[in-house]
Amino acid sequence: MVSVRKSHQVVSVNFQHWLAEQALSVSNKQALELTWKSVGEYFQQQETPLLKAMEMVEILSSLNLDKDSLVAAFLIPLLEKNLISTDFVEEHFNKEVVMLCQGVEQMAAIKGLGQPAVNSSANSSAVISSNKVDNIRRMLLAMVDDVRAVVIKLAERLCDLREQKNTDEESRVLAAKESANIYAPLANRLGIGQLKWELEDISFRYLHPKVYKKIATLLDETRLERERYMTDFVSDLNQQLKDLQINGNVDGRPKHIYSIWKKMQQKSLDFEQLFDVRAVRIVVEKVQDCYSALGIVHTQWHHLSKEFSDYVATPKPNGYQSIHTVVLGPEGKSVEIQIRTEQMHKDAELGVAAHWRYKEGSPGGKSSGKTNSFDEKIGWLRKILQWQEDVSESGELLDELRSQVFEDRIYVFTPSGDVIDLPMGATPLDFAYYIHSNVGHCCIGAKVSGKIVPFTYRLKTGDQVDILTSKQPNPSRDWLNPNLNYIYSSRARAKVQHFFKLQDRDKHLVQGKELLDAELAKLDYFNVSQSQLKEAAVRFNVKTVDDLYAAIGSGNARLQQIINYFKQFDDKLKPVVDIDPQSLVRESQASKKTQSDSNGITVSGVGNLLTHMAKCCSPVPGDTIAGFITQGRGISVHRADCEQLANSLAQQAERFVEVQWGLDENQSYQVSMQIIASDRQGLFRDISTIIANEKVSIIGIESHSDSAKQTMSMTINMEVTSSELLTRVMDKIRQIDDVVEVKRL
Repeated sequence: MVSVRKSHQVVSVNFQHWLAEQALSVSNKQALELTWKSVGEYFQQQETPLLKAMEMVEILSSLNLDKDSLVAAFLIPLLEKNLISTDFVEEHFNKEVVMLCQGVEQMAAIKGLGQPAVNSSANSSAVISSNKVDNIRRMLLAMVDDVRAVVIKLAERLCDLREQKNTDEESRVLAAKESANIYAPLANRLGIGQLKWELEDISFRYLHPKVYKKIATLLDETRLERERYMTDFVSDLNQQLKDLQINGNVDGRPKHIYSIWKKMQQKSLDFEQLFDVRAVRIVVEKVQDCYSALGIVHTQWHHLSKEFSDYVATPKPNGYQSIHTVVLGPEGKSVEIQIRTEQMHKDAELGVAAHWRYKEGSPGGKSSGKTNSFDEKIGWLRKILQWQEDVSESGELLDELRSQVFEDRIYVFTPSGDVIDLPMGATPLDFAYYIHSNVGHCCIGAKVSGKIVPFTYRLKTGDQVDILTSKQPNPSRDWLNPNLNYIYSSRARAKVQHFFKLQDRDKHLVQGKELLDAELAKLDYFNVSQSQLKEAAVRFNVKTVDDLYAAIGSGNARLQQIINYFKQFDDKLKPVVDIDPQSLVRESQASKKTQSDSNGITVSGVGNLLTHMAKCCSPVPGDTIAGFITQGRGISVHRADCEQLANSLAQQAERFVEVQWGLDENQSYQVSMQIIASDRQGLFRDISTIIANEKVSIIGIESHSDSAKQTMSMTINMEVTSSELLTRVMDKIRQIDDVVEVKRL
């Protein structure tokens, strides 16, 4: 039934007198009394916030909300006017009140849903800023966390809508559109009929004042006749229920003006053709009594079968339950009859507020275990998502909101009912690492809604995820393989990479030192000092020499680049000998100017020059290359991205020369490839078989094994004809079981 509350019209209000008139429990009145003592002086600065605070308390008390909700509602107008601060609330009130105030504040993001883009061109759609998306996302999570904040916000919007009657037309229309597009659908999804009906009616009155007045006038013109008719009808029906010993209450129900207009529009009916201008509600004790009462109604009067709906057997999406039927009463006049139980009636009037009660007297004002149950939170979240679907028809801005806030995110639950916000496509491992790094490292399995699922399972909104863990961390390197789809988020992937980086540091440090010492030993003409090692560490962006060794062992730093860096010191000690590029020509015959040399290289359009492939980067056909004129060894051909080439050109840029690959497709080039794998029998056979099948020649192999950890590192020197062939060989080797990493040196 539509409940119309009084508005405070007087300029001066006595708080004590107002509080005494309210039908509140003793504890609620005491809580408001204490609140007044803390903030009464701030209300005296402005009268309007006090009137709004009182009205919000009246609305919420009719919805049976608890004392913390009433106190928070009483403070909201002061916070809106900045008469008090959040710090003030935290200092003077309990944690529950603070959280409710913060929840209502977060819901301010909802205002952006109904506002069109400002100064946007006709051809460009509205764009929601990342900050707004984050605010709306936090708002949604707050709504899932505590429904009381939502109900308080709805009451605040209703008060604001009432106040708009004294403002200019533009302000009224904007407020009405916001309420009609956003808050009324939200109240509907939550099943709070008291707020939904009034939000719709007031918005309708502001948006369509002439139509509203016309319908109101038509209702008034037939009021006396209708009231007399309804009194007789209700009395007759009450007597019939008593005769069959059905305990129930029958009363007439005022019709909602907006719903009258909506039905007229949907069914193209005139006011006189409406069936439910005359409406009766029967409230009984038990469900079986609903059908007994229905039998009485249909036996006594003829019913219209097209107007019958059983929402008891099939509730509406917002949980609404009732039996609706239309009968032709005395004089052949149509009467709509609704039949429901007392609990159904309470649900229809209060909606979720009837179920999300916070029991007073429990520690910290917490809810009962039933209220905190996982199933109720899932149901609540679904209502929020359904409401979002309702408002998504309001314009382009809301369509974009749906794509940015909902389609790229999922909302899942922990076993305790906490809501976790994850990117769309997240897996159980993403969830585990979101909870804590150690939970992810120790994860050995996952349950979704009580059932074991694989790590590749894609989580969906509403899933309850329970992670199974071991005592010791034991992540797998396979989790990092993007082709296996174990991990979706970069956050989880970074945590796994960090784990292995720390775990393997000692092994990499030893391996890196051995590799560097072995290479330096080959350069018997050159010794590396400790200071030069420190300089190299700085050059390759690590802090210490040990970090440099670890980077070499892990492959994060290329050994050949470091060797070339040290060679610079040796080259600086040698005398510089100028060289004429023309002396490098083996043949100057005009007929061979465009031929390539024995390495398949053409230099600046002139072939058959003395060239050699730089060992620091080992270029092969397909790589972008550049040349550098060396001292006595002709032109050194490098990959264009080679760091050694960049260092040399930085000092002697005049020695740069353009080079291109020739046309000899049968020319072979040396290249090195490193393989890191778990050591097992037959591994080298599998690798060599792939290389042989691709008709690639192996020049040399170096391998290092760690028997304790059963791992091995293998460096293979090969001859290939192109970078495409090398890439194909490496891709096939990566597919071999137990191979962890394959990279080109």
